[in-house]
Amino acid sequence: MLLVGRVDKAHGLRGEVVVSLITNRAERVAPGARLYLDRADGRELVVLTSIPLKHRWIVAFDGVFDRTASEQIAHRDLYAEPLDDPDALWVHELVGKRVVDQDNVDRGPIVAVEANPASDLLVLESGALVPMRFVTATDDAVVSVDVPDGLFE
Repeated sequence: MLLVGRVDKAHGLRGEVVVSLITNRAERVAPGARLYLDRADGRELVVLTSIPLKHRWIVAFDGVFDRTASEQIAHRDLYAEPLDDPDALWVHELVGKRVVDQDNVDRGPIVAVEANPASDLLVLESGALVPMRFVTATDDAVVSVDVPDGLFE
């Protein structure tokens, strides 16, 4: 399961909640989408409706029909199954791969991907940060990058 967002707070009296997504995939809150509360709880929530609200969403879930029920799920993380999109790079698929630069130098494994407004950053075991915009190719074990001189110094 992937962390895809968070229920920020209850909204109104009919059970809607305000949801912040940490993904750029709006289909996570499309009607019929299935989300799960926390890793330990695992309660399934099915989206009935969603309306964009600035950088967040007002979402109604099946079974959450009043303010009390919406307050019970507030301030909790939302998880979902990975999407099947062969053209996308997914964080959970990048972590653990090795980074090799344009000179065929192995720069070590990716330990995390950090969100950044300009370009998400690959965080290497060495502490080096590589902007995703420099990724040129990926395979099962290696992420190839073409970085400017001095990036690893």
